[in-house]
Amino acid sequence: MSQTSLLIRGGRVIDPATGIDDEVDVLLANGKVTAVNPDKKQSASADETFNAKGLIVAPGFVDLHVHLREPGQSYKETIATGTAAAAAGGFTSVCSMPNTNPVNDSAEWTTWMQAPERRAVVNVFPIAAATLGSKGEKLSDYRALHKAGAVAVTDDGKPILEDRIMLESLKAAAKVGIPVIQHAEDTHLTAGASMNYGPTSFRLGLRGMPVKAESDIVQRDIELARKTRAHLHVAHLSTAAALEAVGRAKQAGVRVTCEVTPHHFTLVDENVGDYDTHYKMNPPLRNAADRDAMLLGLENGCIDCIATDHAPHARHEKEVEFDKASFGITGLETALALAITVLKVERGLKLRRIIELMSTNPAKIIGLNGRGTLVKGAHADVTIFDPKAKWTYEVKKTKSKSRNTPFDGCKFYGRVVTTIVGGKFVYQGE
Repeated sequence: MSQTSLLIRGGRVIDPATGIDDEVDVLLANGKVTAVNPDKKQSASADETFNAKGLIVAPGFVDLHVHLREPGQSYKETIATGTAAAAAGGFTSVCSMPNTNPVNDSAEWTTWMQAPERRAVVNVFPIAAATLGSKGEKLSDYRALHKAGAVAVTDDGKPILEDRIMLESLKAAAKVGIPVIQHAEDTHLTAGASMNYGPTSFRLGLRGMPVKAESDIVQRDIELARKTRAHLHVAHLSTAAALEAVGRAKQAGVRVTCEVTPHHFTLVDENVGDYDTHYKMNPPLRNAADRDAMLLGLENGCIDCIATDHAPHARHEKEVEFDKASFGITGLETALALAITVLKVERGLKLRRIIELMSTNPAKIIGLNGRGTLVKGAHADVTIFDPKAKWTYEVKKTKSKSRNTPFDGCKFYGRVVTTIVGGKFVYQGE
């Protein structure tokens, strides 16, 4: 839209960063937050008004872990389609992982991903490869990558296994002022495995991934972060043992943060049923005790944020034998609904905490100054949602290019009404 100012009227504004939780108006102008609870003169100057009565007005959601598949895999997703799905899910900013083709390990590819030609409808913040080609052998140029717009480094999809390389990565990232994000998996213990190790994998005759494969790497990385004072961020944490290690490290003053996905706080390995590949992801769905630990970590503050690990795949990559199917599911459009349904409705978690997990904290983790808050002068990125709305997710209506989700047909509470980026509407609910 062409408006330069927008008044969001009558909504319940929840901004954990400033402590606001009240029914007040918000005025946006020229891509910035001009005022929260503006005076009558300011309100009268707005070019357009949006009635948010009965709705929650929150700082725009930030997803730290999204696979947009470009360059090189546009048959699964494009930056245009992936960001359209993000907008539909209330995300105003997404961080794109580097396991593309070619791997994003250069300033050139980092710049390419942010070019207007990609037709992104939300903010895209690339996360670059920690090592050249994500081969775990030689560090990429962190300073050049950061200058080009990379907000963190990771070899996501592959762990950094060598102690020396991980130590060098943490030291180099600390000098630049960005976090190292680790996909915590000891691949020596998971080779050929396709789901969690346990009774279900035994019943199905599938090789399983042990808890130790995740927790050992997390513990190793924490010790390295302790030595370097660098910022370690653990991606898609899934086990109680790894979460306990993170909790101990935080108490000891180690700079470590972590994320959990909606599927890891919602589903368990038994949901795989009889080889349903829509429940195949990495890390795998764990047992009920691990799932419950994720729920507790979200409630007690040990887990810092919710990230989707949105991983689109083409139909032919999922409609094969379970052990041959690609890992991952889409998740941008269902994340808020899962958080509201599971965390708020079923467990009583406050909306303030959910917004903190989906907006305030992820923006802080990667240093997105002026995002994750509605303070005056912040970027005019706003998510407006109805926490009481009941609806059914239909994957045939997805904005994503792929449809690999286990949540098709699920009934939810909580739906995005409007997503605003830079003061402009990028999604309005149907």
